[in-house]
Amino acid sequence: MCRWAAYLGEPIFMEEVVVQPGHSLIQQSQEAEEAKTAINADGFGLAWYDHRPEPGLYRDVLPAWSDPNLRAIARQVKSPLFLAHVRASTGSATSRNNCHPFAYGRWSFMHNGQIGGFEQFRKRADMLIPDALYSQRKGATDSEVLFLLTIDAIGQGADVPEALTQATQALLALSHAHGTSPHLRLSAAMSDGQSLWAARCASDQHAPSVYYRWSESRQGWAVVSEPLDQSEGDWTCLPPGHIAQFSGKEVAVTAFQP
Repeated sequence: MCRWAAYLGEPIFMEEVVVQPGHSLIQQSQEAEEAKTAINADGFGLAWYDHRPEPGLYRDVLPAWSDPNLRAIARQVKSPLFLAHVRASTGSATSRNNCHPFAYGRWSFMHNGQIGGFEQFRKRADMLIPDALYSQRKGATDSEVLFLLTIDAIGQGADVPEALTQATQALLALSHAHGTSPHLRLSAAMSDGQSLWAARCASDQHAPSVYYRWSESRQGWAVVSEPLDQSEGDWTCLPPGHIAQFSGKEVAVTAFQP
C-alpha cells in the first residue's frame, strides 16, 4: 500500500509536509504505521500548483528517502496546493510512468489501494478509456485507468464525487466479473488547482486510512494517509465510504459508496 499527503492553503514550502515533520511522507516511505507494508520504495512523485493552471510534476523510481533531488525541490518550491505520493506497487512495474501523482490539464490525482485482480482484466479496463484520452495512458496501473475514467466523466458534466464514483463502479464491476477479492480498497486525492478532494472506501472492512487537519499557524489543510506528527492529536479521520472537499477554510464531507 502507498502513502500520500496533500496540502491546500496559504503557500508553504513543500518540505513542511514532505520532509520536516516527525512522521513526514519521507519517513512514512520507510516506516508506515497504518499500511500492510511499512516500506514504500517503488518510486515517488510531486504535483504542485503555482502560477499556471496546470500542475508541475516531478516523479522518479528511486525510494523517496534516497533521492536528494526530492529534498532539494521540496526545500525550494513554495506552493498553495500540492500532492505528494510514495509508492508500494501492488503488481505493476516500477517505472516513472507508474508513479503518482498523475496529471491531465489542470487536474492531478493520486491513489492508494487496489482493484482486486487488475492484471487479469487490464485489457478490458484499458478498453473503457475513450479514444480521446487513451494517448494519456502512459503506464500500466489500475490507478491511472481510474484517473482517466474520472476525467472522462468530468468532461461529460459530472462533478468530482460523481465522476470518481462512476469510474470506481466501472472497475469494481470488472473485478467482480474477472478479478479477485478484495475487489476494492481505495483512498485517493484529486485537485483542479482550486479545491482538493479526498475519498476513502473499500469492498471489505479495510478501507485505507485518510486524515485531515486545519492548521491555524499555516492557514492550510493537510490531508494525509497518516498523521504527520503523532504529538498533534487533533487529526480528523475521514470515515470509510465518504469523500471530503476542501476549499478555503471549509470542508464538506459527503457519502462515497461506489
